[in-house]
Amino acid sequence: MTSVEGHRRPPTAQQFVLEELRRAITTGRLRPGDPIRQEALAEEFDVSRVPLREALKTLEGEGLVTYKAHRGYCVQRLSLDDLREVYLIRELLEAEAVRRAVERLTDDGLAAAERAQAEVERAAAAGDVLEMAEANRRFHMTIFEWSGLPRLVRLIRTLWDSTDAYRSLYYGEEPNRQRVIEEHRATLDLLRRRDTEAVVRVLAAHRAHAVTAIEERLAPGTTGGFGAADF
Repeated sequence: MTSVEGHRRPPTAQQFVLEELRRAITTGRLRPGDPIRQEALAEEFDVSRVPLREALKTLEGEGLVTYKAHRGYCVQRLSLDDLREVYLIRELLEAEAVRRAVERLTDDGLAAAERAQAEVERAAAAGDVLEMAEANRRFHMTIFEWSGLPRLVRLIRTLWDSTDAYRSLYYGEEPNRQRVIEEHRATLDLLRRRDTEAVVRVLAAHRAHAVTAIEERLAPGTTGGFGAADF
């Protein structure tokens, strides 16, 4: 893991550790299956074990890490079947959120999505996987939140959290970053026209492309990926 110097430190030690662990997982510095070495991390982050344990409990609740007796914490690993199931559930929930959102979307809401997309494009151009992942989430959640269904949006956020460890596999490759930009632009164009079902179709293809790319990286024998034997 790289030094955490240079990042603005959050107001509490637990928030700081939580942010840095998420950063390590989302960027791929901590990969699915990697152990969380608490003593080394506490020293690196210059914190006691208490805020580190609390941060790990939060991440465990989000499905990002898992705990095993006598082995401690490690980054959560998903089988291909698990990954496909998460995306299937997302498809069902997000389609409903989008349909409700398009009915309610205002010019201000559209402008917020456009600002998030500008951040996605800046991060993609810089090859900044973490910032792109965060901006991508803001883009989608801005749309979902216009559904006016907060419980539904919370469920969607939980599903997104459970696959954060796989974001770097997708955003780490330039063709995938460009594809995301193009699909977001198409989504914005359809939102401007309030073409509900077309938005649903574009976002369904958007998810499917991500799943296919991650499946290819997870396939046995793939260089740089996590083979089936890792699960």
